[in-house]
Amino acid sequence: MSLPGVTIVIPVWNSRDLLLGLFAKLRAQTYPVAEVLAVDNGSVDGAAEAAEQQGARVLRLGSNRGFAHAVNQGAEACRTDLVALVNSDVEPEPEWLGQLVAALDSDEAWFATGKILSASQRNRIDGTYDLLSRSGCAWRVGSGRLDGPEFSQARPIAMAPATAALFRTELFRRVGPLDTTFESYLEDVDFGLRCALEGLRGAYVPSAVAYHWGSASLGHWSPEMVRLIARNQVYLVAKHYPLHQFWWPILVGQLLWGLVAMRHGRGWAFVQGKLAALTQPHPSRSDSNPRLAKILQDGELQIRDSQRRTGSDFYWKVYFLLTCAKWES
Repeated sequence: MSLPGVTIVIPVWNSRDLLLGLFAKLRAQTYPVAEVLAVDNGSVDGAAEAAEQQGARVLRLGSNRGFAHAVNQGAEACRTDLVALVNSDVEPEPEWLGQLVAALDSDEAWFATGKILSASQRNRIDGTYDLLSRSGCAWRVGSGRLDGPEFSQARPIAMAPATAALFRTELFRRVGPLDTTFESYLEDVDFGLRCALEGLRGAYVPSAVAYHWGSASLGHWSPEMVRLIARNQVYLVAKHYPLHQFWWPILVGQLLWGLVAMRHGRGWAFVQGKLAALTQPHPSRSDSNPRLAKILQDGELQIRDSQRRTGSDFYWKVYFLLTCAKWES
């Protein structure tokens, strides 16, 4: 029986040195890679040329069209049954791809993601899988926590971050491409929510380990990052949420996220993002789906329980206090 082919799609925008490090890790994979496809968003530091020298097929977009557009171009150009989305600042372990492919042997799994550790503090979680709340804010489970048993259990999941994950190529045809209105940030949460609304699940595979430098393009808590997240939170809510049902969690959650941004000196960027959401075109409104309330209920239950076991962040501690989120277990 032949092995399913895998294309690695790398959205690229500068960060040439990190990209070269990723290519070294891809050559060390124990599972064969059919093709590496680099989608260049107008890099000016030679990243696209470096990718070509490493044997990748390069799609040049000419300018920075955003992460979502780059992913869509790569997925559309993919000629294999499976596609792995990998950020240029990721360093996967040799068994990473093979472990994810094995998880998709199950007909029930449409995507898989592994344990992503911080590249600068390798005993800390950068991210695992995503959970979404009624506030429109998502939590990348375990972010910033010390690695431990809590994050070493395989499980079915509803959403996978596009940082480093494997997908059935057919999934992009079934639920549609990433929404380019988001440009960058939360576009993968929107995609994951659409998968969940269709009843298409994924797998968390903790044995598939990768390391992530994080925010290599814009920097940690950069004004542009905060602006985009603040705007895209509104886009996510406007696209999917019934406001009459969740108005209080949305209001509390968004104001709390603004306070967190202010603590990082990014209050104005937060305001700019919200203003942009009110003045720029929104994503198309999705049809009402009865699965949504259950998805958000499950997400909040998991966030609350994981926070209790691993330590509560300020945001979630206050959020659950003010929204009285006491779902029936």
